[in-house]
Amino acid sequence: MSALYFLIPVSLLVAVVFLGWFIWAVRSGQYEDTSTPALRMLADEEAEPGAAPRVTDPTPKQEKRE
Repeated sequence: MSALYFLIPVSLLVAVVFLGWFIWAVRSGQYEDTSTPALRMLADEEAEPGAAPRVTDPTPKQEKRE
């Protein structure tokens, strides 16, 4: 029973800390745009200058012989 006197205030403190972090995240705009990050991976991005070329087709292409 004496453990409950310790665990209940600790759990309330943890809950208040997480509530504070959640309120901070909402006020700082972490949940403003929820659709763009999911669609960002589908967009084709241009390669940056000096970056290595991206390989999209792992199979080698055969040359035409005449």
